Amino acid sequence: MKLLSNAFAALLVTATALPALAQECGDDFATWKQNLANEARAAGVGEKGLAALDSATLDPKVLERDRSQGVFSQTFAQFSDRMISGYRLKNGAANLQKYAQYFAKGEQDYGVPGPVVAAFWALETDFGAVQGDFNSLNALVTLAHDCRRPGLFRPQVVPLLTLIDRGVLPADVKGAWAGEIGQTQILPSDYLARGVDADGDGVVDLRNTPADVILTTARKIESRGWKRGQPWIEEVRVPAEMAWEVTGRTNKLPLAEWMKMGVTNRDGSPLRDNGLKAGVVLPMGRKGPAFLAYDNYDVYLQWNQSATYTLTAAHLAARLAGQPAFGLGNPDAGLTGEAMKALQQKLADKGYDVGGIDGILGTNTREAIRQEQMRLKLPVDGWPTQELLANL
Repeated sequence: MKLLSNAFAALLVTATALPALAQECGDDFATWKQNLANEARAAGVGEKGLAALDSATLDPKVLERDRSQGVFSQTFAQFSDRMISGYRLKNGAANLQKYAQYFAKGEQDYGVPGPVVAAFWALETDFGAVQGDFNSLNALVTLAHDCRRPGLFRPQVVPLLTLIDRGVLPADVKGAWAGEIGQTQILPSDYLARGVDADGDGVVDLRNTPADVILTTARKIESRGWKRGQPWIEEVRVPAEMAWEVTGRTNKLPLAEWMKMGVTNRDGSPLRDNGLKAGVVLPMGRKGPAFLAYDNYDVYLQWNQSATYTLTAAHLAARLAGQPAFGLGNPDAGLTGEAMKALQQKLADKGYDVGGIDGILGTNTREAIRQEQMRLKLPVDGWPTQELLANL
């Protein structure tokens, strides 16, 4: 399984700053590819890389995958139950022990704990077992030529051509449908800029060498703003009643403030004030699981913009670090399928940007729900319920 990943969030800014590139999407493919070849040549790509580009073709299966990411419609409980398997927990622990020296080096050099790296390694490719079978260059060329999100994908083509030109990767390298490569599904720009030759063999091999995979992944996470020695999430228990409008990932408060509102550790014991700020995340509403989300959790959202995926990855890292499985609580039934689309349509009709009528509880939809819950004087927890739908 592969979900759209990290650098794309950072490239959103780039996309808005490159209108000329966006305008070139959808042109005659041969002409479009020639313009891209000129850009690559100007960036220093030699004949080997240019020959690979000349042979690149459009792949309609890539566009099918881009438009059908139904996994995002699952709830956090459904998705995490599926993704945090016994296999991944067992093999994650085994790999943390087997490659302990490299995980330790990653934390020493970049401040990123081993379980954080191991969790991504597990979720992305099952520790290298399933790296994808799409031709990476064809995938990126297809998505760059397509007019849906060219500004996200075109900046990855020249880095991949550079890696091919230098002999780091073969011209027919395979990976995920969105162009990511290797055991933790690294985008070409990160491969080129942050690849680490951890075993000293002179090659950064992210497809076959776990040492390189671990150190490169740690370096990539650190580059997104990871804060050494700080937590990422902690499961907590929230009271039956509180000021729900102050919850949410972005509303970070000192732990002392959450303590005053009745937030405790998951076992009911008092929180320990660690001097940091955190937001209270309620992925399934006020009656479901609850987590403190620290600044390091925000880094996860630069890996993947899906809150369901990132919270699952963060929780898997916590499990690999020795924490128990989260408590589900007793959440209200949420909306799915056509009911969720109906809610999004009503929100869109009221002027909210919900990011499309797709049945997915994304960041925009959740924020619109919170705004309407506040207007209707309902508990502001961002969870879509039948009650909310009936009141809109």
